[in-house]
Amino acid sequence: MPGIKQRWTVHFTGRVQGVGSRASTEHLAAGFAVTGYVRNLPDGRVELVAEGTDDELRALVREIQARLGQYIRQQTQTSDAASGEWDEFSIRY
Repeated sequence: MPGIKQRWTVHFTGRVQGVGSRASTEHLAAGFAVTGYVRNLPDGRVELVAEGTDDELRALVREIQARLGQYIRQQTQTSDAASGEWDEFSIRY
């Protein structure tokens, strides 16, 4: 629903660590009205947890795919209600 904030959790699989995925995602997220984080997972995936409107989240993920698509083999996504717990978008270590 437009205007309603959601939380998307997206897991990117492939050769996504060690290629600047987190920094690129943080840079891209700055151009959208989203909050949350991106981090590397021990199993080799990159996790994006972002809150914003459907349009903003969809556009961010589309930009990530455009920038990093050659490294992404698979992507899974879940959606939930936004919690409003973040004030910004950052990299988690």
